[in-house]
Amino acid sequence: MPYHKQNSSVEKETENIFIIQPVFDGQYAALHREAVSLIESAGGAYAGTVYQHIREINPATFVGAGKLAEVNVMLEGLENITVLFNGELSPSQTLNISAALLDRKVIDRTTLILDIFARNALSGEGKLQVELAQLRYIYPRLKGEGAKLSRLGGGIGTRGPGETQLETDRRLIRGRIRFLSGKVEEMKRRRAGQTARRQKNSARTIALVGYTNTGKSTLMNLLTDAGVYVQDQLFATLDTTSRLFRIEGVDFILTDTVGFLRELPHHLVDAFRSTLESAVNCDLALIVCDASDDYEMQLKTTLDTLKDLDFHSPYLVVMNKCDKAVDRELFPKDCVCVSAKTGEGIDELKRRIFGCFSDKLRPVELFVPYARADEYGKIRRRIAEKQVEYTDDGLKISAVIPEECYAACKPFLSADPLPLSDKSKKK
Repeated sequence: MPYHKQNSSVEKETENIFIIQPVFDGQYAALHREAVSLIESAGGAYAGTVYQHIREINPATFVGAGKLAEVNVMLEGLENITVLFNGELSPSQTLNISAALLDRKVIDRTTLILDIFARNALSGEGKLQVELAQLRYIYPRLKGEGAKLSRLGGGIGTRGPGETQLETDRRLIRGRIRFLSGKVEEMKRRRAGQTARRQKNSARTIALVGYTNTGKSTLMNLLTDAGVYVQDQLFATLDTTSRLFRIEGVDFILTDTVGFLRELPHHLVDAFRSTLESAVNCDLALIVCDASDDYEMQLKTTLDTLKDLDFHSPYLVVMNKCDKAVDRELFPKDCVCVSAKTGEGIDELKRRIFGCFSDKLRPVELFVPYARADEYGKIRRRIAEKQVEYTDDGLKISAVIPEECYAACKPFLSADPLPLSDKSKKK
């Protein structure tokens, strides 16, 4: 297997990341490209890669002592080096590999992703969820002085009698995990209440879901002018954003949230479950794929993750970046081709979205006598008025109404003036 090494000329404060890439099958190239992208998203510099065919996993070091000795030779003369194992290591494997590599810093793919989440979480809610995921991951990896946790407290009275540093760290982490878990449960209950209120108000919710860096936030900005942060890197957006937008005069709530990734660490999925559930408990999901990349893998990863989240809503597959695609004939059946960058296909996307709600929305002609305007005003906010004409006797309205409003609108479903009720006549 070839070895590839880049000449690193980055500044000293930049962390250089050298990859150990295990090879099990022919999919390693895509995983390696993804690892390089993750390194760039974390603010590191890619320093090189060594590949290793894995026929049998070494329980102590995963790749074996011979390969690690080879890596030591390759790393000679490189400064500020961190070794990334592009897979998941057990706590003991991480320590053993570090010892074999002359105590160099060793991380695995999960650690790198957690670091990116920590860098990109902006809201208090996002930071809380990332910290919970990190602590759950760190806890079983605390072993001895080499893996000390930075002190959460300090000074006299912060230790129990006879406790070692490791025992203190573990006790502090357990307490912090319990505290953060309680906060996450509070968020879950709050989001459940928000979902219930939206359902009560007949709000039509649409979620943007999909692989990371497929252009979900760019599409969100195009549809809603949300001003969501957009960057060509993995996990640029972590915090949930919801905005109102209209199609044919009908209001929809569009929600953008964290993207998915192959083998996304379960610690993150668990920590962000309350956030993700607010998106997947929607009326319609738009699964956004990158048409210029491995969209089949992206779609499979997204559907598998949604299945784990017990997702059952209808969805549309949106092939974004179609302006960069070479051949569209192999795209998934019934997908919508768009370019959030150029605006191509957006009108068709809106038409398809509206069509998904056609059984819940009715185009109607209403007539509202002026004497019954107050009665109509009580239901007006739930109606999408497309055209209003003022006549001598009342309002002629072309509108779209949700199915659940049909009974309330029935007295006005006429092209001719309606007779006043007995109560109105008395007035």
